[in-house]
Amino acid sequence: MSSADRLAGSARARALLLQQPEWRNAQSILFFAPLPEEVDLWPLVEEALAAGKTVALPRFEAAHGHYSACQVRNLARDLKPGQFGIREPVNTCPQLVLNLLDFILVPGVAFDLQGRRVGRGRGFYDRLLGVLRGVTCGVAFDEQIVEAIPVEPHDAVVTYILTPTRWVRA
Repeated sequence: MSSADRLAGSARARALLLQQPEWRNAQSILFFAPLPEEVDLWPLVEEALAAGKTVALPRFEAAHGHYSACQVRNLARDLKPGQFGIREPVNTCPQLVLNLLDFILVPGVAFDLQGRRVGRGRGFYDRLLGVLRGVTCGVAFDEQIVEAIPVEPHDAVVTYILTPTRWVRA
């Protein structure tokens, strides 16, 4: 996809997400910092903070080899490049209890409409999703939606799929 196509698609996906009751009713949201080729929902972080929602981002805990969800209150102060070069909360940001998050945005390389996903191959998000209780939303461009994804026992599925053109309950 061209950069212009990614920008336009990201804007459409943000607009579609804002229309969903699951988004509007969420009080605590786990975002992800997008890589350049991913749908960019980042502008919604500021909107969620301004609306008084609890905002969290994943922070890689190298000592344990997993992600934790940490609260972010100020984007300029609370973020740094993390283990994999992705923006993540600084060490002073408090960890949140994972099963208290009520809306979780999930990146992926590919999704199918049954909520199965292909990640980046290390299983970090699968382990994180395995303990979350809130609504999970896979975020992708339409080109990343495939017919079927094979699953393994440790693979987690998402509740919804968001693309620039659709909101689908998996």
